[in-house]
This record gives sequence, C-alpha cells and structure tokens, in this order.
Amino acid sequence: MEDHTRLSLSLNSLRELKHPEELDQALSQICTLFGLTHMTFLVVRTGISSVSHPFYCSTYPRDWVQTYLACGYFDIDPVIDIIRTGFLPVDWSTLPQRSPEAVRFFEEAQCHGIGPNGLTIPVRGANGERCLFSVTSDVSKAQWSSLCMSSVHDLHVLSHYLHEKVLALTGLREAARYRDLSRRERQCLQLLAKGKIYKQIAAALGISEISVRLHIRSARGKLGAQTSHQAVAKASFLELINF
Repeated sequence: MEDHTRLSLSLNSLRELKHPEELDQALSQICTLFGLTHMTFLVVRTGISSVSHPFYCSTYPRDWVQTYLACGYFDIDPVIDIIRTGFLPVDWSTLPQRSPEAVRFFEEAQCHGIGPNGLTIPVRGANGERCLFSVTSDVSKAQWSSLCMSSVHDLHVLSHYLHEKVLALTGLREAARYRDLSRRERQCLQLLAKGKIYKQIAAALGISEISVRLHIRSARGKLGAQTSHQAVAKASFLELINF
C-alpha cells in the first residue's frame, strides 16, 4: 500500500468519529494499516484545565493500562519526559534507563506485550496543549528501523491530526477560528502532505522554492501551527485539503 494511501485511510477513519469512545478501535485499525503493534495518544495537559493527563486512548492491553494507572507509572515512565524535548520523534532506544525503576518499568511493559521497539512524537498546541503520540512494534531491530523510515512522515501528520480530533471530541479545548488559506497555500500543503520536499513542490507548481517556503509559512500562521506537519494536519482536519 502506498504511504499516502494509508495516511489518507487513517485520517478518513478518524474524521468520521463522533465520540471519544470510538478512538481505541480507530487506533487499532490504523495500527493494522501501518504494520504496528500498538498506538497510544495521551493528553498530558490542556490550556483550559489544570488536570494532569486528562485523557488517553490506546490499543494497549487492558491489564497493562490498569497496572500502569494503579502503580502511578506516570511518575517514572521516561516516555512522559519526551514532552519537554521539542517537536521531533524520539525512539525509545535513546531514552535514559539508568534508574532501577525505569529498567523494571520497561521490563514489565515488555511482559505485557509493549515493545520492545517504540517511537513517541510530542505534540504542542498553540493554546498550551501538550500531548504524546506513541507507537510500538515487536519486529526485529532492522525491520523496526525500516518501518520508522518509511512511516515517520505519515505518523508525524497523524499525531497532529489526532491532537485536533481528540481535543475536539473531548471538549478539552475551546473552539478556535482560523483564517482561510489561499489557493497556493492549499496546493503547497497538499503536496507537502504527500511527502514532497520544497524543491519538488516548487517544480510541480512552477514557482520558486522561496515562494513555497513563504506560502507554507503563511499557512502555518493562519492555522496557528508551529510546524509544517501540524499545518498539514490542521488543514486536513478543517477539510481545507484532501488526501
């Protein structure tokens, strides 16, 4: 299946959801599309509530989720700290696991079928929202590396789309208004969504690479997006572009 096809199918399935309770099943279906074992989306905090970790959706086994919550693993899970690192995906193999608690935590997670491979993408909203999107797999290291390379663009867009969808379904964010995009801004985001780089977008549209950068920067400003991936996700969520 072509990369943009599985991303399109994933976003279309999320677009149809009407209730938060439907998210777990949707993530399970998306896992199958990407050849992953598990997916989890965690709202760490929002801009309108002081409650920590107010919502999550996940394909993790129920017994692991119950164990995680009962033991208060939010306090020792190194994955949670990724929210402080920026915008880029973080492979779990690079996380510090020096403390005995962290080592035991990952060992217990693997006993519940989580991992051993994992990738987490931090998502930051314009209104102070902080979320984490994590995916896991039990394939070999070589297969995992190949899977990450072929999927990271789509997963990055997907993480931001989930951010929009989850906060909209749960009411954890006030509705925002966005300025409409110009035709060129939509075209640039449409091609960016398909994995094209700026040089390729410029060639496809017959404009300069500098113009492409300006259009995407303008679109980001109008959408309140901090990154290009977030702009693509927001434009898709608002149905300003199609996959």
